[in-house]
Formats: sequence, structure tokens, C-alpha cells
Amino acid sequence: MTIINFTPMSALLGGALIGLAAAFLLLAQGRIAGISGIAGGIIYPEEKDSMSWRLVFVLGLILGGFIYQWLGLGVGVNHIQAVADTPLLITGGLLVGIGTQIGTGCTSGHGICGLARRSPRSLIATLCFMGSAIVTVYIVRHLSGAV
Repeated sequence: MTIINFTPMSALLGGALIGLAAAFLLLAQGRIAGISGIAGGIIYPEEKDSMSWRLVFVLGLILGGFIYQWLGLGVGVNHIQAVADTPLLITGGLLVGIGTQIGTGCTSGHGICGLARRSPRSLIATLCFMGSAIVTVYIVRHLSGAV
């Protein structure tokens, strides 16, 4: 994969917006901006009054990409193409779902919000999924020769 339009400013702005959104959700709703928990609350609602903010949050994630492209900020990004076949993508998605259940949260919940709150559990979870990612990339790129 080659990133053709990376600039430090866009990365900095994106990170700042993610941090602001997470802080706003915590201050306004007292909720953690973990995508697996937010999406899980839509699929399996536990509280009736929490559905609206969850839907708005997910809709914002989806519309954000379209707005970015519409504003002309995504110049040079015509399409995204997966280099893996469909069964591998489905398997990967299922493993991510299982991992979020086992780790009681996802990368955004633990890595962004949990670390910001100095949660020891989030530190361990973040170290585990980052370590797993590093090992996986090493195996795929250097040992299997797949990419």
C-alpha cells in the first residue's frame, strides 16, 4: 500500500478532531468514544434513551469521509481497493469483532479514550493489540512473502 497524499498537517488535524470528539462525548454524555461499544449499543440497545446520540455519532463517521471528499480535501484519492480476497476480509472482520469482545473494547476506546484517562486496563489492551499488529505485519510481509 502506498499513501499518496499524506501530509503531517492533515494527520495532526485529524488527530485533533478525534481527540476533540472524544472529549466532547465524554463531557457531554459521560460516554467513551469506543466504536465497538457505540455500534454494539445500536445493535443490542440496553438503554432506550441512548440510541439517538449513537446513531448521530455513527452517521458522523460515515458522512465525515464524504464531506472531506466533497470539500476537495481528498484530492488524489479516487478509490480504495482491498488487496485481499473476500473470505480473508470476512475472517479478519470476525476476528476483530471477537477481539473487541474479549478485550472489552476496541482500539479507539482503549487506545484513545482509555489511555487519556490513564486506565491500566486500556494500557494493557493497547499494548496487546499493537504488539499483535506488529507481529502480524512482520509475518505477512517478511516471513510469508505475501505482500
